[in-house]
Amino acid sequence: MSNHTSSLKRVILEMGTGNDLYGEDYTKAARRAVQDAIHHSSITLFKSLGIDPGVMQIELRIAAQKPEAIDKEAVAAELPYGQVTVEPVFGGLNVIDDVSGHTSVIVNAGIIVRLPMKG
Repeated sequence: MSNHTSSLKRVILEMGTGNDLYGEDYTKAARRAVQDAIHHSSITLFKSLGIDPGVMQIELRIAAQKPEAIDKEAVAAELPYGQVTVEPVFGGLNVIDDVSGHTSVIVNAGIIVRLPMKG
């Protein structure tokens, strides 16, 4: 008789990009990046396999020029299920308008989903 243990396995990777063109709001751009990522797919495995989506362990990496300016709780709230950990990292892109001086903020999101699997 074998002894199976549960471990987390990566089953989904989604990517998205968001922006704030005039307000230099990194949280707004990050929330838009998350929405962009989750609106590109329809993940049916939960319903098809009878898996509770609440058991998902979600690592949400947000790349921005000012990662410290991101409200992690507000960004995590964009995901309707799972246990979310937000990790802001340096990345993304700021584009400064030479005429107006406004900074457009572009943020990238990587959503890594892990599920407990027997192995």
